[in-house]
Amino acid sequence: MTSTDVPGDIPSAYVRDKRTPPPSREELRARIPGWGADLDPADRPSYPRLQYPADTGARWDFPERQSGSEGRERSIEHAFVTPVFGTAQPLAGLSGVIRRFAYARFSEGRLAHWMLLVVGDRVDAWEHHLRSFATLRPDVPATGLRTEFTRGAVRSRRGRSDVRHQLLDPVIVLGPWVAGVGGAVLGVRKLVRAVRG
Repeated sequence: MTSTDVPGDIPSAYVRDKRTPPPSREELRARIPGWGADLDPADRPSYPRLQYPADTGARWDFPERQSGSEGRERSIEHAFVTPVFGTAQPLAGLSGVIRRFAYARFSEGRLAHWMLLVVGDRVDAWEHHLRSFATLRPDVPATGLRTEFTRGAVRSRRGRSDVRHQLLDPVIVLGPWVAGVGGAVLGVRKLVRAVRG
């Protein structure tokens, strides 16, 4: 694809030659919440490399677009999904809804964007834990607990710098499972009382 084949509405960031003038600072600030935090070149170590025209060595003017971008998440800072993107982990379930909301609503410069992605990651982990109980090999909450007593685990830790962390390990590993089971038991009790009452 040559520069004459590239439509005029493709942003300059995606083409080899930066031939289109960048939007004004006021336009960017109005369009993207939080834009302009790094305007001072003294705050950007990469500033000397941002001089154009730059010889990028690219053999194309605009890269060939990967198919399947419909419905893919993209940051609100970008006009469209990048020409190449990953497809290994498509979004699904409640975690997918949370992640899509993070991309659709918040700029990458906002804390809310990243916190929603972290929450989506935790929800995804629990979705997979719960799904595992419907299989012949469910997740075992206390993985490695038996070896603590049969393989000299305590003896092997003597003299290590992370000895104090050993006291927290059972809480970190088993705590969420105990809380989950406790919540399920309380929920079933309330349901039974509601049905009987």
